[in-house]
Amino acid sequence: MKKTNRLLLTCTLALSALAAAGETIHVQTFRHAGPFGVKAPYLMDSVNVRQSKFDEASLLDAATSLPASLLKGAALFSDSIAPGTESSHACDEHTPYALHLLSFTFENHRYTNLTLHVEGLSHQQVTVDGTPSTGELHLAPGTHEAVIRYLAVGGKEEKLKVSLDTDGKSTLHVVDADHPRLYSIDDVLEADRYTGLQLSPSGKYAIVSVMHTERGGLSRTDTEVRELATGCTLATGQNLRWMPLSDEYYYTDRKNGKQTVYVADPRTNEKRTFAAGLPADAYLQMLPTGDHLIVVQHEEGPKEDAGVYEVVQPEDRQPGWRNRTKLSLYSDCNEVLQPLVFGYHNVHVADVSTSGEYALLMKSESRLTQRPTTLTTLLRMNLHTLQCDTLVERDGFINGACFAPGNVSQVLIWGSPECLGGIGMNVPEGLIPSMTDIQLFLLDTATRKTKALTRNFNPSVENVQWSKKDGMIYFTAEDEDYVRLFRLQPKTGKIERMETKEEMVSRFSLASDANVLIYYGQSASNSDRLYLMELDSRKGRKETLIEDLSARTLENVQLGACERWTFVNRRGDTIVCRYYLPPFFDDSESYPMIVNYYGGCSPTSRNFESRYPQHAYASQGYVVLVVEPSGATGFGQAFSARHVNTAGEGPAEDIIEATEQFARSHPFVNAKKIGCIGASYGGFMTQYLQTKTDLFAAAVSHAGISDHTSYWGEGYWGYSYSEVSMANSYPWTHPDLYTKQSPLFNADKIHTPLLFLHGDADTNVPVGESIQMFTALKLLGRETAFVAVKDQNHHITQYDKRLRWQNTIFAWFAKYLQDDDTWWEAMYPSKQL
Repeated sequence: MKKTNRLLLTCTLALSALAAAGETIHVQTFRHAGPFGVKAPYLMDSVNVRQSKFDEASLLDAATSLPASLLKGAALFSDSIAPGTESSHACDEHTPYALHLLSFTFENHRYTNLTLHVEGLSHQQVTVDGTPSTGELHLAPGTHEAVIRYLAVGGKEEKLKVSLDTDGKSTLHVVDADHPRLYSIDDVLEADRYTGLQLSPSGKYAIVSVMHTERGGLSRTDTEVRELATGCTLATGQNLRWMPLSDEYYYTDRKNGKQTVYVADPRTNEKRTFAAGLPADAYLQMLPTGDHLIVVQHEEGPKEDAGVYEVVQPEDRQPGWRNRTKLSLYSDCNEVLQPLVFGYHNVHVADVSTSGEYALLMKSESRLTQRPTTLTTLLRMNLHTLQCDTLVERDGFINGACFAPGNVSQVLIWGSPECLGGIGMNVPEGLIPSMTDIQLFLLDTATRKTKALTRNFNPSVENVQWSKKDGMIYFTAEDEDYVRLFRLQPKTGKIERMETKEEMVSRFSLASDANVLIYYGQSASNSDRLYLMELDSRKGRKETLIEDLSARTLENVQLGACERWTFVNRRGDTIVCRYYLPPFFDDSESYPMIVNYYGGCSPTSRNFESRYPQHAYASQGYVVLVVEPSGATGFGQAFSARHVNTAGEGPAEDIIEATEQFARSHPFVNAKKIGCIGASYGGFMTQYLQTKTDLFAAAVSHAGISDHTSYWGEGYWGYSYSEVSMANSYPWTHPDLYTKQSPLFNADKIHTPLLFLHGDADTNVPVGESIQMFTALKLLGRETAFVAVKDQNHHITQYDKRLRWQNTIFAWFAKYLQDDDTWWEAMYPSKQL
């Protein structure tokens, strides 16, 4: 008996009981590629280095170089006699061997145990989704490709028989290779993504960075200089940035502890040295004049004994907190590192004027005794004399600033509504605005007058650029669950929303000498795309697609629909939601549903790829409802202020009411099989919801806060985040807010099966927040589980751990919302301890 058939028989006998209890599916149609001729090698010796004689089966190893892509668009084969050596010109009479590839595709909507039988072939190798298979398979929901590589010998006729034995719990279909496949977590992890974008001054070229991730997690980032008119790549490298006054770019090379800066012309690839001998660890920022560099280094603070050490204040627990920035100015004609500031406070450069004469510096300092605990002083430095004017002194609500192009007396400032004396506040009396609801302000340094530009503008500002070409202020902002692009006329204060083809504008860049803008973004049902936008209003605003990474990710993928849905809550507020339907949705069926909500102060955005990729859940047969409860930014200051000093009260009621109303108005939702999930503040919300309702059949809390008091004191940013969520409230001044609104103090009210997930190196929300709540529910005898992710922080980013973390969530919901514990038991089998 051949070795391959012995292995097959072993697998078949071991799982015969399983197959008998399940279902057998016979595969009769395949894609076929081949034959590919192969000859026996010349026998130099009678045995090889392992002292084995030549075996024709070893020729099958040559098939490993044949990629599965050869089967794309290949002819169909449905004969029970496997193709041999005589069927193609690829083999001749002197070649008694031939390699062949066969494939078929199958689909499962739930976790499935199955056995793949391939019988009748003497020499074969089988892979499923690119992984070698010996027959027994344990497959997550999705669309899978099985590829059979085999060796045909001479005129020998072999009958082919392929079948799948399922476990009887899951529905499995063999589908045509052209059948749209299901979106999966693998697509999320392995999608190409933009990570950087810069437009050249003329607007003719762009520096674009794309991160590529392979199966298993190996990733690389390619940075290219592209000519936009032709799409040609002119140069590649790392840390490429444009010179400010020409279409040349600069980059750095680090060797022997020093850093050299080169300037290159993308059209000729000629380069010249701009600077040499700079510190290798420094960050370099070219001034707008193109002849000076800001050199940013870090100076180490005082050291402590490694074994027994003093913590001088709360932030001192953070690695590197004692280090401070060191700012210097380098000139290509002087070659001297001129220090700019001296002191023990951190100072960074916010902007440099277009003339290169002035810089905006931001100095930060701590003040722990009252809110806000971090204060910022904004200074204008003359880079020739190094003298400073104080523009804003010790304001704790400023985030950033920039000069008007060509006018150092006009300064654009962005920060929370309370900055600059609160002139941007627009909330009902008695409410404190959210510190994360970002507004724009204009400061005239000559008159010292400030103007709130976005006080009556609901979206929350994100990224800002002031155009040198047309004098307009361009910015992105959270606008409900979108991130949209806007521009503001500084003289009139008029704000215009710029229509874009994507719902989420991730990053944009302006040309300094042309009326063009480049951006990339994504929408609820597609991933990254890159666009060039013409800004000349006389010609109309034209938007051109430059590159579509989404087309690669979603090739032959079937997604379900994503629809907007709103309702008016009991307070009279319109609450915005959206929902995702499974692929091949049938409104006559009943589907379980998963509810997702925001994980902090920002809305759960319409990003296609996120911490909880909604389409990946929908592809497993769930309806997914995303709720934007009160407290989220992007809906106006009064709305976001409900995040402050509520500790979940109000937002939780919105989520409960949204879930109930949606289920009532959409009969395809199984109201008895609804789960919920959130992370960080959303993890707290998951726990808190279970103390208020028994609506949910299962719940997942990742890195959630269970006790506001312990999080306030232990998280790296616990007390400072509480400046946002518990403004001017402390455990000793408002103990009820900190305790009665904490899930831990209401654990006995929880009856929902609750899964806790946590990175065990989380410095934002320490892992103890999950441990103490898990312990409480265990002592109460409630259904719960706790899964820790080793060496991961607040976000689970390592490829293999992210995959297992995500599958843990899928398995938990399958257990309680689909009444199938197969996946959970496969990952976390029951233990008698």
